[in-house]
Amino acid sequence: MLKLIDVKKEYNTGGIHVEALKGINLNFRKSEFVSILGPSGCGKTTTLNIIGGLDKYSSGDIIINGKSTKDYNDRDWDAYRNHSIGFVFQSYNLIPHQTVLQNVELALTLSGVSKSERRRRAKEALISVGLGDQLKKKPSEMSGGQMQRVAIARAIVNDPDIILADEPTGALDSETSVSVMEILKEISKERLVIMVTHNPELAEKYSTRIIRMLDGLILSDSNPLTEENEITVTNTGKKVKKPSMSLFTSFGLSLKNLITKKGRTALTSFAGSIGIIGIALIFAVSHGMTAFINTVQEDTLSSYPLMLEASHTDLGSIMETFMNEAESHSEHQKDAVYQKDALYDLVNTLNSVENRENDLKSFKEYLEKETKNNTALSEAVNGIKYTYNYDLLIYTKNVDGEIIVSDTEELMGEMLAKFMGSFYGVETDDSMSSMMSMSPMAMTGLWQEMLSGQNGDPINPMLKDQYDLVYGSWPNSYNEIVLILDENNELDDMTLYALGLKSKADIDAIIGAAEDKKKIEFKSEKWSYEDICKQEFRTVLNSDCFIMDEDTKLFTDLRETSAGIKYLYDNATVLKVAGIIRPNEDAVSAMLTGSSIGYTHLLTEYISEKGKDSPSIKEQLEKKDKDIFTGLPFKENTGNLSDAEKETAFRNHVETLSKNEKAQIYVKIKSIPDDKTLNDSVEKAMKGVTREKIETTLIDTLKKEMGMKESEIKKYIKDMSDEDLEELYRDMVTEGVKIQYANAIKGQLEFMGQSQLVYALDNEIDDYTTADCAKYYDEVLEFSESSLKDNLAKLGYIDLASPSTINLYASTFENKDVIEEAIASYNENVDELSEITYTDYVGIMMSSVTTIINAITYVLVAFVAVSLIVSSIMIGVITLISVQERTKEIGILRAIGASKKNVSSMFNAETVIIGFTSGLLGVVITYLLCIPINAILHHLTGLGNLTAVLPWQIAVSLIAISVLLTLLSGIIPSRSAAKKDPVVALRTE
Repeated sequence: MLKLIDVKKEYNTGGIHVEALKGINLNFRKSEFVSILGPSGCGKTTTLNIIGGLDKYSSGDIIINGKSTKDYNDRDWDAYRNHSIGFVFQSYNLIPHQTVLQNVELALTLSGVSKSERRRRAKEALISVGLGDQLKKKPSEMSGGQMQRVAIARAIVNDPDIILADEPTGALDSETSVSVMEILKEISKERLVIMVTHNPELAEKYSTRIIRMLDGLILSDSNPLTEENEITVTNTGKKVKKPSMSLFTSFGLSLKNLITKKGRTALTSFAGSIGIIGIALIFAVSHGMTAFINTVQEDTLSSYPLMLEASHTDLGSIMETFMNEAESHSEHQKDAVYQKDALYDLVNTLNSVENRENDLKSFKEYLEKETKNNTALSEAVNGIKYTYNYDLLIYTKNVDGEIIVSDTEELMGEMLAKFMGSFYGVETDDSMSSMMSMSPMAMTGLWQEMLSGQNGDPINPMLKDQYDLVYGSWPNSYNEIVLILDENNELDDMTLYALGLKSKADIDAIIGAAEDKKKIEFKSEKWSYEDICKQEFRTVLNSDCFIMDEDTKLFTDLRETSAGIKYLYDNATVLKVAGIIRPNEDAVSAMLTGSSIGYTHLLTEYISEKGKDSPSIKEQLEKKDKDIFTGLPFKENTGNLSDAEKETAFRNHVETLSKNEKAQIYVKIKSIPDDKTLNDSVEKAMKGVTREKIETTLIDTLKKEMGMKESEIKKYIKDMSDEDLEELYRDMVTEGVKIQYANAIKGQLEFMGQSQLVYALDNEIDDYTTADCAKYYDEVLEFSESSLKDNLAKLGYIDLASPSTINLYASTFENKDVIEEAIASYNENVDELSEITYTDYVGIMMSSVTTIINAITYVLVAFVAVSLIVSSIMIGVITLISVQERTKEIGILRAIGASKKNVSSMFNAETVIIGFTSGLLGVVITYLLCIPINAILHHLTGLGNLTAVLPWQIAVSLIAISVLLTLLSGIIPSRSAAKKDPVVALRTE
C-alpha cells in the first residue's frame, strides 16, 4: 500500500547543509498501528510530513498503491492529502472561528461532497469520537482532550487510507491520552495509523509495530513487512478528483474571520468608502445637471432624426438658398433701387440637385455590427428606426357595422378632390387622391411605427419619457397597439371615423355643411377608455389580397368585391388596443403626432415573416422575369438596346416559355411577313391607284375609325398634298397587308398541333439571325408596364435587410456629431458609389449645444480617486497583516488538501468582502446625502427638475470598482499566503 524506498531529505539553511533523512526504507501494511520512536531531531516528524505530502523528499521514491510519486505535482499531492491522508496534530490545529462541525466538514468541502452528505458524515465522525452533543461549540469552548478528538474526527471524516498522528497525546493528561489512544487503536483495525511519539509505554501498549529512528536512519522495526508476506496492491487506474475549495467556502471562512474582528473590519470599510462617497456625490450632481440639459435636447432631437433615404435628393443646398440672401455681384450707391440676381442662384441650385441611391442594406449591417460591439456610435444613438416601402392595410367596423379601411388618407383625398374640383370648376377624379400622398397631412399618417429600444425592446425609453400611459399598458407583442391622444385627451373627427367610432354619414354631414357654409351644431361626445380598447382592428397582408385565378393562372385582387373584402376581414390578423397614451406636460416636443395609432417594429417583422409564406409573393419571387398579374414578362431595361442585346433577351425569354406559350410565339413569328413579301404586296396594291380612289378609301376608313363627320374628313383630305396623301394611304395599305398575311398564316397553322408548333420553333430558332431576333423582340414580345420592384411593393414584400429609410436618433446634440463622424468613417471605407449621403435638417436649422460639465466631472473625480487609491493600499497592508495572523489556518488547510490556489482565493475573498462593504457603505451614504443636497439645489436654482441622483448603474459600477481595487491590492498578500510552506505554517503560533 505505502512503501518508502531510499528516501532522503536534505535542507540548506543559511549555507549549512543538513541531512534530515539519510535513506530510509519502509513498507507499510494496509491496516496496522505503527509507532515511530526516537529522540528529538532524529527525523520522525520529517518522515511523517513526507508520508503526508506536506514536505517533499530530496531523493528516493514513495510508492502509493503501486504507483511512483516521482512525477507528482502540487495538485497531485493536494489530492493525495485530501483523499488518502488524515492528520492528527499535537496542538490540535483547529480553526478557531469555525464551529466543531464546520472544522470537521472542511475536508469534505474540498472533496466536493454535497452539503447534506457533508453534514451527515461530519456528525457521524464526531459521534464516533464521543462528541455528538458538541457540534455547535467553538474550539475555544472545549478542553484539550475534546479538541484532540475533534482533530481525530476531522482526520477520519474523509475516509482516508492513512492516519498520521504527530504526538497526539503530547499535550494531554494520562487519562485523556488513554482515551485518545483507544480511538486510534480502533481506527487502526481498518486503516494504517502512523504515530510519532516520545512515549514508549503507550507505543508498546497500543501499537502493532514499533519503528525506532536515530539521526535520520531506521534503527529497528519490530514487525517489518517482508516481500514474502507482502500483498501487492496496484493502482486501479481510477482517477482521483482534485480537491478544490468552492468560492462559497472561501467567502465563508473569510467572512467569519472578519466578523471576529468587527471593529477593525468596520473602520477599514469606512476608510475605503470615503473615496467612493466623494466620487459618487460628484457623479450624482453631474448626472442631475446632465439629465436636465439632455431632457430638453432629447425632446428636440426626437422630432429631428438624421434621415437616410434609399433614394436621396440633396435638399440642403436648396434650403440654404431659400434661407440665405442672394449675393450682390455689383457695388453701387444707395441712391436708387437696384436689381439683385436671386433667380439665377435658385435655378443654378435646382440644376445641381443630385439624386443618389444609398446602399442602406450594407449600412444597416454596419449599424447592427457597431451597436453590438458597444462602440462610440452605439452609445451616441438613442434609437434606430428602419422603415420600408409598405403601407399597412388595416380594416375595422364602424358604428354601422360596415367594414372600412382604417385610414384618414382616403377621406382626405375625397375631401381635397371635392374642394379642388369646386375651386377650379373641374370634375374630380382619382388623381386627387394621389395628390394627398404629397401633402403634409399624409406624411404623418394615422398608423405610425413607434421607435424601438436598442436591446430589442418594443418601445424606446425616450417614448416612455415623452408620453404618459393613461390607460392599459405599452405594447409587448406584434398584435398590440396604442392609441395616441393629444395633450387635451382629444381625437379629431377624421381619426374617430378611421377608428370606426363615427359613421360616413356623420363625416359627409360635416363636409356638406362646410361646403354650403352652413353652421353646424357640434355635440360633445366622449368614449371611455374601456370602450376605446374594445375596438378591434384587423391587418391584412397586401399579398393576401391577391389569389390565383385557376383558369388564367394570374393573380386577381379580392378587394374588387364586397365578398372579397369580407373574406379578407374575417381571416385577417386581429390587433388589440393595449393602451392609451398622451404627451406628458414636461415634453418639449413629441415624437408621434396626436390623433394617431402606434404600433411596434414587431408587427413589421411579423408581416415580413408571414409574407414569405404568401403564395403571391412566392410566385413572384420564383418568376422574377414575369408579371404575375398580367402574365407578361418584365422589361427591366428601359434604355435603348442594341440588336445583339435584343437577340440575347429574346432567346433567353423563349427558353423560359411553356409549350403553349412557345406555340403562340411561333404563330406570331410566322404571321410577320418578310420585308420583300410586304413590299411586293404593298406595291401591287398601290399600282394604278388614283387620288380619287385614295380619297374615297380614306374617307370610309377614317369615318369608321375616328367617328368624324364626312364633311370634316373631306376638308382635312382636300388640304393634303399628293405626297402626304399617298404616304398616309401607303401606311394604311401596309397595315392591311400585315393583317391579311397574319390571318392567312394563322389559318394554315391552326391545323398543326401544339407539339408540332413547338417542334418547329425549336428547329428554326437556331437559324434566326441577329436582325431576325431583334425584329421579333420588338414586334412579337409583349412586356408588362410594371416591374418586379413595383410588383413586390404592390404585394407588400418586406426585406428587413433592405430598408427604404433609416432614422438615427441622437441622445444629445453632441452625440449627433458622433453619428455624423461614424457615417463619414463608413464612407471612407467604401467606394464612391456606396457612400451614404443625407441632409442634416437639424444642423441647418439649429446649432450644436456644448457643455463643460464632463470636463469638470473628470477633474473632480481625478482628485477624489487619489483617496480611493490610498485606501486600497491601506486595505492591502491590512490583508497582509491578516495573512500573518492566519498562518496556522493556512497550514491546516494545506494539510487537509487545499491547494495554493485555494489559499490565495480565500484571502482574495476577504479583500472582495471588504471592498464590497466599502462600496456599498459609500453608495448608501451618498443616497442619504443627496436628500439635503437636492434641497439646497432646488432652493438656489429654483429648478424643480434639477435633481442630484446617483444612477443605479453608477452605484453598481462604483461598488464593482471598490471590489476590483481591493482585490488588486490583495493580490500580493494572497500570493504570499499561497507560497507559505505548510510545515512551517503549522508550527507558527
